[in-house]
Amino acid sequence: MLCVNVLFDFTYLGSVMGNKFAPLQITLHWLVFILIVAAYCAMELRGLAPTGWRPWFNITHITCGLSVLVLMIARLALRLKYRTPEIVPRLSPMMTGLAHLGHTALYLLFIALPLLGFFIQYYRGREWGVFGVAMPFASVADEDLRETLTSWHELLANAGYFVIGLHALAALLHHYYWRDNTLLRMMPGKRGRE
Repeated sequence: MLCVNVLFDFTYLGSVMGNKFAPLQITLHWLVFILIVAAYCAMELRGLAPTGWRPWFNITHITCGLSVLVLMIARLALRLKYRTPEIVPRLSPMMTGLAHLGHTALYLLFIALPLLGFFIQYYRGREWGVFGVAMPFASVADEDLRETLTSWHELLANAGYFVIGLHALAALLHHYYWRDNTLLRMMPGKRGRE
């Protein structure tokens, strides 16, 4: 019955359940996580692959990155539309501020990185596509701008390791040290602590 509700009752997908995020929010969170891991792995492992396979690693990186952009915008829209479930026990104002700062950094980072990647491809001045869809490209390549965008993309991607690590560490500290429901609110199939 739950599967039928999830498939056909879209109010269920968007509603916050007690002190958990809505199922759609949880699904998008973990899907974005998987896509980010795939995008990072594609770039980190590209150098180990035979030369003939490297374009596939690039395509995987670009496809995952642009998928992250679309899903992050959807996540942001859902976050603005639905209330955030309460953390139990309640956080101090300082911890709440740090949590907001961390989430703002995550959203900005994973919207900015794919946008930079998009413009890196755009200014190559060559045809390219994602999921078989032709994407726009500059009529004349701009290698200087592309180089600048690439350096920003790499800088932010490297900062992403730090931001992701802090996010994961904070979730684990909330769960095991402070023993609140922060992590459980975003876990699929688990009930949050009341």
